[in-house]
Order: sequence, then C-alpha cells, then structure tokens
Amino acid sequence: MPEHILFLTGRLAESQLRRVLGDLGDAGFTWEVQVLGVQVAALMTADMIRRRLTDTGRADRILVPGRCRGDLAALSAHFGIPVERGPDELMDLPGFFGRKRRAPDLSRHDVVLFAELVDAPRMGIEAILAQAAAYAADGADVIDIGGLPQTPFPHLEETVRALKAAGHRVSVDSLDTDELLRGGRAGADYLLSLSSETLHLADEVASVPVLIPARHGDLDDLVGAMQRLEARGRPYLADPILDPLPFGFASSLARYHELRRRMPQAEILMGTGNVSELTDADTAGIHALLLGIMAELDIRALLTTQVSPHCKSAVREIDAARRIMFAAREAQSLPCDFSDDLLGLRHRKPFPYGPDEIDAMAAAVKDPSFRIQISQAGMHIYNRDGLHTATDPFQLWPHLKLEHDGGHAFYLGVELARAQIAWQLGKRYSQDEQLAWGCMQPRPAEDMSQQCAPGPTRADTTRALP
Repeated sequence: MPEHILFLTGRLAESQLRRVLGDLGDAGFTWEVQVLGVQVAALMTADMIRRRLTDTGRADRILVPGRCRGDLAALSAHFGIPVERGPDELMDLPGFFGRKRRAPDLSRHDVVLFAELVDAPRMGIEAILAQAAAYAADGADVIDIGGLPQTPFPHLEETVRALKAAGHRVSVDSLDTDELLRGGRAGADYLLSLSSETLHLADEVASVPVLIPARHGDLDDLVGAMQRLEARGRPYLADPILDPLPFGFASSLARYHELRRRMPQAEILMGTGNVSELTDADTAGIHALLLGIMAELDIRALLTTQVSPHCKSAVREIDAARRIMFAAREAQSLPCDFSDDLLGLRHRKPFPYGPDEIDAMAAAVKDPSFRIQISQAGMHIYNRDGLHTATDPFQLWPHLKLEHDGGHAFYLGVELARAQIAWQLGKRYSQDEQLAWGCMQPRPAEDMSQQCAPGPTRADTTRALP
C-alpha cells in the first residue's frame, strides 16, 4: 500500500495546501490535512502539535511546516511515526516531492489603473501621446489628463480626441468645472472629480463621474451623491480620498472600509499618490500594501501619479501588485512566493548555498577559471588555485594575480561589484547575469512596442467597471 502522509497546517494555508497536493496527482502516497487551530502555519510549535494532535489516524508519516519550531525527534517518539519538516514555502512542496512546481497564473487582475499626466496643460500633443504610450506599456488602463490651477488648457479637447484615437481610455481630472465639461464633451470616459455640489455636470455629458465628498471626510455626503446617481441609473466610481501619513491615513482607510460596508456593491476608486508621492520610502512595498487592502475591500479602480523621482516605477509596481494580490485572493493564499517583481532590493532566498557547500564545490574545481558566489559570510571567489572569501572586493584583489591581464581584471571587477551589492542588500547573485531589480527596472524596449498597441484594457475583471 502507498504511504499515507498527514499534513499539519494553519487555517490560512489550508485551501492552498489542499490545492497543491491535489495538483500533484499520483504522487506515490495518499494524504490528509489537519488544521491545528492556528491562523498561520509558521506559528506552529512541536509542543503545540503534541498537545493538539490527538489522532494521527492511519498516517505513516507526519509532515509539518518548514518553519515549525521544536524537537521533532521527540514528537516522532511520542506518536510512534516519523514527524518531519516540509519546505519553508508551501509553493515549494512539489519540489520537495520531486515534482516541478506549477507556475502561478499572474495573467489576471481586477483593478483598473488610472495613470495621471499631471503636467498635461504644459505638454504638447506629441509629448502627451508618448507619455501615455509609456504608461500603457507599463500597465495603465486609463490615461488621466490632469488640469492645473490657474493654468490655461486650450488644447484639452484636442488632447482627449488624440488619446482616444490612439486607443486609450481617458479621464479628465480638474477642479475647474468648465474643463470637466469640455473634457466630457470631447469624449472623456471619466471625469474626476464631482461632488454633491457639482453633480449636475453628470447630466450634461456621458462621462462616468468619479465622486468625492463635498467636504473632506464627509462620508454621508459622498453616500448621498452615490445614491442620487443610483436612483437615476447612472454608473459612477466613488473615492473617499486617501490621506497622507501621518495626517489622517488611518482614518481615511477606515472611511474606505465603512463605505464598503454601507455600499457593498458600489464601485470604489482609491488614489494612492498622497501616500506614495509624499513618503520618502521605496514605493514597491507601499503599493503592495495598498493593493492588498484594495483586494480585501473589493476596490477595483486606482489612480496613481509618477511625479517624484522615487515614484518613477509606480505604474509598473501597481500592475505587478494587482496581479499578485488577485492571484493570492483567488488561491486563498498569503501573497508569498508568487513573484519577485516587488522584491527589488532584497530576495526571500538570497543565498542558495552556505559557506560549507561552496567550500565543497571549490575543492572539486580543477581549472583556472574563476567562479564567484555569495553566502551570508560574504563573497567567495575560487579556481584550482584556491578559495578566497571577503566582504570587500579590494581584500580579494591581492589573491587574484591579474596585474598583467587588464581584460580579465575588468571582468572580475564588474562581477565582484555586482556580488558585493547583492551580498550587502540580500539579493540573489548569479555570475555573468545582471542583478534583478523586479519591476523597478524598466521593461525592455521590444516589450514596450508590443504593449503600446491600441486595444481594450488588459484588466481581466470579474465584473466590468463602468
């Protein structure tokens, strides 16, 4: 009879664990899953397992999460069957059993991404079209034309028509009601932003209004405007406004939560620029957090800007984050190990080999070519003449004996510089390959040319936004 394995896990990982095991097919063993009353599997301990696992059934072996702490040998003796740790990451379970891991599906998402051109009144049509094409290549679904206070925008209509002709969906974003009307009459798909005091503009154009409170934080006013449009059968998006840190951010999140509770079917938009642009922090993590909140609250539209230099990859980051969070929600999984796109500075597993393993590999080398690897101990460079380890490339130079080989010295200098950066940050390093920076690194030009082609939004939505 095939071996029967009992898998222990937490509530959050149960669905995904069953799915991964089911995908293994005929794996040469049968299995069952037990949840031991914890949310997160990594919080499980050997003592907890001994207390809570009262029946091992017909199990021949027990597999616990890789991060489970405690003495598993004592557990094995207690239950009378082997108790072993599985891999740290659930998605590595197929590899643990000698199977190839199924690649996660990141082709789908359900968030429509508005990317704002904040200087449009000062830009010519050709520059606007070029920037719009770049935004679309990075993942934008709607090009938002931002008006500027006290700044004439004589080519607004021409801008809207040119963008529509290029295949883009367009929104007009202005505090000037005249500009909103002009943009709507020119064919804009959305108008940002109307309130209960300017709601009459929605009667004059076909554009979908994005609603905000007439007074900041007034959720009752916003809900009233939403209900007025619903009574007339008009589509809309509602935005309670996300405030910056540390000036009301938590309260504004609570407003989004309350709006979803009060209007469970409403389409909601979140503008993220107040947080990403006004916080001196790398934006990939900010966008991951905000898109995760949006996934929980079923918020399916987002407005972003790329003004500050530290936000220059915002659209790409949001595109990656919306796909990761959609896949995690669909799989009922934590958003771990789906993609490295948002891990620009560090990697989850930066050092695949330890110093002892590198020592063993170095001992087997019989040729003069240098190999470079990194571990927690630093940079390792070796060939048949020996292995040298350091945390500073200059400490390695005296051992290389390349004073009369400029080309080779240059090559090793480049590689050791990459290796040092990877070691310092905690990134994966592979000799002769550039360091990976996730979606913070621009997409290749050949990919952009394909993605800039006019067409419908790439959002694979479960229900279409208006």
